[in-house]
Amino acid sequence: MPDLPTPQDAAEAALFSECWDAVLSYADLCTAGSAAATDLATEAFSLGMREAREAEAAVRGAGRRQARLPRIPLLLTAVRTTAADWEVQGLGHRLDPDLRLWLHSDKAARYTGPPLQRPIALRGLRDLQAADAELLWLAEVEALPLPVVARRLGLDPATVGEELAQVRVLFRDRSNRNHLDSPMDGPCRSYARLLDAVTRSTSGETPDDLSRHLARCQQCAEAAACLRLHGGGLPAALAGGVIGWGGLAYLERRRRAAEVRLGAGRPALESGPPNPGAHRAKVVRNGLLVAAVLVSLLALAVSMMPGGDMGHDTAKPGTGTPADGQPVANPTFPVPSATSRAQGSAEPTKTPTTGPSPSSSAKKSDPEPQGTNSGGVPEPEPSESAAPSCEVEYSLVNQWPDGFQATVTFTTTEVLSDWRLTWSFKDGQRVTQMWDANYSQSGAKVTATATDYNRSVPADGSLSLGFNASWQGKNAPAYDFSLNGHACAKG
Repeated sequence: MPDLPTPQDAAEAALFSECWDAVLSYADLCTAGSAAATDLATEAFSLGMREAREAEAAVRGAGRRQARLPRIPLLLTAVRTTAADWEVQGLGHRLDPDLRLWLHSDKAARYTGPPLQRPIALRGLRDLQAADAELLWLAEVEALPLPVVARRLGLDPATVGEELAQVRVLFRDRSNRNHLDSPMDGPCRSYARLLDAVTRSTSGETPDDLSRHLARCQQCAEAAACLRLHGGGLPAALAGGVIGWGGLAYLERRRRAAEVRLGAGRPALESGPPNPGAHRAKVVRNGLLVAAVLVSLLALAVSMMPGGDMGHDTAKPGTGTPADGQPVANPTFPVPSATSRAQGSAEPTKTPTTGPSPSSSAKKSDPEPQGTNSGGVPEPEPSESAAPSCEVEYSLVNQWPDGFQATVTFTTTEVLSDWRLTWSFKDGQRVTQMWDANYSQSGAKVTATATDYNRSVPADGSLSLGFNASWQGKNAPAYDFSLNGHACAKG
């Protein structure tokens, strides 16, 4: 009679299935067809599993912790590495055209270049203990419900939420250290302490001069996305910083996969055996958290002191005299909707655009994502005594097979105490996420309204907002812009 499978065998099978599903999902984004996706996933999975086993053996042999990625992001990195090998071997025609361009860019070189110049999120995740890094990735990027994560990692479901919160704090601490260790120019160095203090605050307010610096400096914007734990931007910061090309599209796919799994009532992953590594990680984490909290309090106190960097009126080196501008804590990372996550999210943060671009439109599309903020009824018109004269610039920042990211910037010649911007789409595009504005959509018409922190706009001032949206077939630019009910000129 054959041996019956043990609970540990079931857990290993579930883990294998989950890892393969993640690898195939990312490989599908990276290739030009389903056959190529399967071949890329198969080759990358073998490479990644071999690297994972070698890393685990090295840890056991050394008898101490070594920096390494959790299993799923390590496998996704193997997909990227294998794709690069295909390009060298003359198999690039099987890859997505935009991925091929990215592989020859400076952005790709960052992942294999000097360690201190690699993305902050990648370095921060590697610096965590293995069990903590696994918890962070499964909950934030794979979008697994916390009870499922607890069963997967052998944790207590009653306390896993608290442990995740602690791991986020440690990831922030590691990311801040890595940011300070990175090569910086003078302006970046002068803003480092202020950036640390501002991202600890839950107020959402950012000094205007720092906002302008983050809009220009990718390195500091990446750091801001990793340092700001509230606002829902951490999943995108991790996916974009660790995976690289297609990270944001992968994040959206994993969120949808989790929603489909839960909606179909599929059973959760089987409980794994007791996890001594998780217990050891918890003991070490508690000690590290004490140190991190002390450092946080000291940094915040120093920044709030007279002469510190929290003043809004002092220009930093290289920025000139501050001018009015929109407060944006993280001006680059877009965040797909995260309503399915057990821990929830507030407002999105923007992240570096490393995903696919317009020429990827021939690829297959996923189901249309659902928005997190839209309602059926447009908000009332703000009262404005005079018709503002305005100009609008619409910019397509990034595009992937079934979605895109865009930025809208309007300039008004008159002072606004409140604002309401509307526009329309020609090709059935649907907004799924918006930052620096509240939004609703009725048919083709989108309405964006002011948030509490950017309601006022000075005369001759400009304000930008960004959004993610879905598209199919065509993606013509938005048109028919109006500010507070008055038509705007196109910039």
